[in-house]
Amino acid sequence: MTDFTPKFDLNGKVVLVTGATRGIGRACALACAGSGADMVVGVRSATDGKDLVAEIERIGRKALAVHMDLTDLATVRSAVAQAHATFGRIDVLVNNVGLGPENLAENVTEADFDLTVDVNLKGTFFTTQAVGRLMIARKSGRIINISSQAGTVTLKGEAIYCMSKAGINHLTRCLAAEWGQHGIAVNSVAPTFIWTDGTRPSLADKDFHAHVLGHIPLGRIGDPIDVAGTVVFLASPAASLITGANILVDGGWSVA
Repeated sequence: MTDFTPKFDLNGKVVLVTGATRGIGRACALACAGSGADMVVGVRSATDGKDLVAEIERIGRKALAVHMDLTDLATVRSAVAQAHATFGRIDVLVNNVGLGPENLAENVTEADFDLTVDVNLKGTFFTTQAVGRLMIARKSGRIINISSQAGTVTLKGEAIYCMSKAGINHLTRCLAAEWGQHGIAVNSVAPTFIWTDGTRPSLADKDFHAHVLGHIPLGRIGDPIDVAGTVVFLASPAASLITGANILVDGGWSVA
């Protein structure tokens, strides 16, 4: 008999999340573990991931913390090799690391430009390449890029960040077209403002908070789990025919 129940679990999968120690990355790591996956968590230093690894293990899943600095591609390649040696596979890659020094376009420094592009574009691409080669060999995989609504809408003072996230959106489509033949689905998730340690100081300003809410028809700032839920869906069997998509988790900002 045909089973019409979609499968949203990640049982038997190995998921690598970059920038996993806080905010959206941490939520994604815990949500994937809670859905049945063993986890590889990318961290900036070897000691950063101990609490997260312990929390994942309490859920009943295996976890490995690996040192990944997206401005140092040697650490990226070493981390991917370590993950593969430990688990024998990487089924899902969640490219979460991203940054964006804020400044009006006329005041952007070359250093800030280079850092944003090095992390958001170069680092993401070469992390994806390293994992993608393993997925190509296995003829299977899911790659999920954490983009931003900034890749679709304009944000004053965020020109370089917006540019980089628009680049991620199109990279997603390019890789989906190129790697589909290898059984690899590539999608992106584009959040609006989410309550994290990084955004909390700005959102604590009443005027800025009101400005943000004025753009969101659903009337609230996002929580990390809002993004993590979409990531779990895209990683799951339920999303097996979705590739090249950019799913906006923006409360309606982009259509308001």
